[in-house]
Amino acid sequence: MLIIGIAGGSGSGKSTVVKQIIKRLPKDSVTVIPQDAYYKDNGHLTLEERSKKNFDHPSSIEFSLLNKHIDLLKEGNTIGMPIYSYLTCARAKETIPIEPKLVVIIEGILILTNPRVRERLDVKVFVDADPDDRLMRIIKRDIEERGRSFQQVLDHYEKYVKPMHLQFIEPTKRYADIIVPQGGANHVAIDILASRIRMNLTK
Repeated sequence: MLIIGIAGGSGSGKSTVVKQIIKRLPKDSVTVIPQDAYYKDNGHLTLEERSKKNFDHPSSIEFSLLNKHIDLLKEGNTIGMPIYSYLTCARAKETIPIEPKLVVIIEGILILTNPRVRERLDVKVFVDADPDDRLMRIIKRDIEERGRSFQQVLDHYEKYVKPMHLQFIEPTKRYADIIVPQGGANHVAIDILASRIRMNLTK
């Protein structure tokens, strides 16, 4: 089993890179675990309290559960991955069964901030993108998928996303084995990464 961590700023194109890698690998050989599934359950908070929650800080993630699940997958066990809702800030009672596969990709903005996660990764990738490009993607995503107004997105970006990126996410670039500039548009870097993964699978 090869465990790959794909990190990078919000809106950097991580999900696109993951999809492009999966396209280049044998069918049904990849399991993807999004960091977002491991946000701590905040369903008990009021609407006002939820609006003030900092989801870009490492403390918002239940890393102990994520690490436990990575270990279980490495041991050949199926895990019950949490289902997290951005609208309610809560976890569902149900979980998603995730089976171990040849390649496990852990994807999310904060995964390289946790030393115990980094220890478990065979390949660490940082997806880099211009801040303006990231902001445009964040605006589009948060309005369409998270029900925020344009002004709410900008306020949230200024208060949480930008300072947390500078404090926690950007510095993790130094832990990366591979940096992918221009996100999902960098087909050369994705081809090299996918080729490297295929080489590992045939060893």
